[in-house]
Amino acid sequence: MDLFESQGVNESGIPAFSSQAPLAVRMRPRTVDEVEGQQHLLEQGAPLRRLLQPQGTSSAALSSVILWGPPGTGKTTLAYLVARAGQRFFVELSAVSAGVKDIRDVVAAAKRRIAATGQETVLFVDEVHRFSKSQQDALLPSVENRWITLIAATTENPSFSVISPLLSRSLLLTLHPLGAHDIEVLLERALVDERGLQGKWSLTEMAREALIRLSGADGRKSLTLLEAAVAAASEMDATTVDVEHVEAAANHALVRWDKDQHYDVASAFIKSMRGSDVDAAVHYLARMIEAGEDPRFIARRVMICAAEDVGMAAPEVLSLTVAAAQAVAMIGMPEARILLSEAVIAVATAPKSNAAYQAIDRALADIREGKGGPVPLHLRDAHYSGARQLGHGQEYVYAHDAPHHVAAQQYLPDDLLGRRYYEPTANGNEAMLTKRVQMLRDLLDMR
Repeated sequence: MDLFESQGVNESGIPAFSSQAPLAVRMRPRTVDEVEGQQHLLEQGAPLRRLLQPQGTSSAALSSVILWGPPGTGKTTLAYLVARAGQRFFVELSAVSAGVKDIRDVVAAAKRRIAATGQETVLFVDEVHRFSKSQQDALLPSVENRWITLIAATTENPSFSVISPLLSRSLLLTLHPLGAHDIEVLLERALVDERGLQGKWSLTEMAREALIRLSGADGRKSLTLLEAAVAAASEMDATTVDVEHVEAAANHALVRWDKDQHYDVASAFIKSMRGSDVDAAVHYLARMIEAGEDPRFIARRVMICAAEDVGMAAPEVLSLTVAAAQAVAMIGMPEARILLSEAVIAVATAPKSNAAYQAIDRALADIREGKGGPVPLHLRDAHYSGARQLGHGQEYVYAHDAPHHVAAQQYLPDDLLGRRYYEPTANGNEAMLTKRVQMLRDLLDMR
């Protein structure tokens, strides 16, 4: 039975949607070939691909799974496909409204069904992170005994939101955010498919780019915006959806954003952080967020600026930006804007030094010019047989046996003796490093 023949559910418990359902619902993939963006989970031999095989194959003994990923990446769709492929009975619960009694009722019915007909039951729990510990505990016996195949979806890190016993009994599969190409495929399919817009409307290039940006890597959101933009175009008796229609659908003015804007704003963003203008840095951050720039791209720019422009003047800032980038990847938008703002403010207000950046570039320049002779004999590896006979390691002074734990001996190759790469500034933490580096160089020269 086609999922879209009637309103309600079919004989397997899978929702069936009418032509009046929202576009994002009507366009839900009916086969695995229509799924976009999760090929790492769907390649031949992958656990999810096996679960999508017909009942009676090796997939029948596959364990339950937890799908972790941002909104609109296909978690619910994959659950539907698993149930359809194996002709399993499908039950869907939302952790927002379901309780322990609902879980027990589903499990009891699943046990009766498998005893009477042999038909397996797929229990899909959306937003499983909202279940309390006792509610998650109620799932354990049925998962362990395989009375049901649990497919649990979550947008939060399961390591913190799902109890350990349930995690250990399930496969954890991570869904990736959809890329721009994936969103574009979804939009083009919806425009022409008989379940969708049936070729009655087209998109201008600017409207397509705006929809992709505004979707924020969320497939469902992209189709919802497309449907609203088509409605706006229809009210104006237009059959071509332009950026103005998308703007009306999004209910706010779009930031004009093309390739030049992308590079220009990103450049101004980095230069504002480097120049310690915190207000300008936050402004350009807001422009990128509003334009739909990938928050992971923004986080990478902030990390690079922390390493290149703050450096050893405030080395703790790099750790903060790395933590922010990891949190952005786990949380996603819109909450990620707060983490990005904190990281940007930390970089913009920190003391600045590019001394570490210049140090490695100076060293690389020497290497590329052919400088850097043989490693001094006393520094060479002396752990293999015959090394001592070659003079390796002889007269090497172990640093911890020397005064101040600094061994005054030659470290650089002969042709680079006296070369200085790292020149710390007087800014922030480097003010102390300046004195220490000079002290260390004085000790090393006492030979």
